[in-house]
Amino acid sequence: MRVHFVIHEPYEAPGAYLAWAALRGHEVSFTKVYQFEKLPNTVDDVDLLIVMGGPQSPTSTQEAFPYYNAQAEIDLIKRAIDADKYIIGVCLGAQLLGEAYGGTCTASPEREIGNFPIELTDAGQADSRLSHIPSGLVVGHWHDDMPGMIKGAQVLATSQGCPRQIVRYTPKHYGFQCHLELTKDLVAQLLKQETDIEGESRRYTYVQDTRTILTYDYDQMNQVLYEFLDKLLST
Repeated sequence: MRVHFVIHEPYEAPGAYLAWAALRGHEVSFTKVYQFEKLPNTVDDVDLLIVMGGPQSPTSTQEAFPYYNAQAEIDLIKRAIDADKYIIGVCLGAQLLGEAYGGTCTASPEREIGNFPIELTDAGQADSRLSHIPSGLVVGHWHDDMPGMIKGAQVLATSQGCPRQIVRYTPKHYGFQCHLELTKDLVAQLLKQETDIEGESRRYTYVQDTRTILTYDYDQMNQVLYEFLDKLLST
């Protein structure tokens, strides 16, 4: 299996997605957008495209982020859709996946930073790739927005702060607004980008303080992610 990652920032690393690929012996390649690396011209050498998160949005300009071209990434995702490749979008990646399908990214009702439970919808419970997710599974969150919806897309999981945590656009194409890939090292990098996390934890219902985030055990959500990925590629 050939897995290609699109990475927007060094601190928005693939985490458990990359660990899973290594454990399963998959061939891995990267486009490090933050280093001005060019996106693949084709998806001929890609079986699974994983587009990671970042501080950008689908409407962010190159004036604000010179290395980031939202339309180019949407076009790459469209090529992967047309070629019937597996696609996973994570956070920003989920929003770009929705845009590639014709949806419009919108603001989440709540800003979420930290670890909070999700619940599967009826559609999520019926999805065999997610059937192992327990009720109230605590997963990572680091966002203000959420992916757009289109006719035929289904919301598979929600949280109290955001109604679109996992969206399935087709059986091969999933958007994860939430982060099951987080590790303690990864959240330490993310926290360095925050200027007032302690203040926000007091102002916002779904923002946790540094200590709470850093001391959380991320193993369960990582294991749940591994099982989802195994199921996805086996069907």
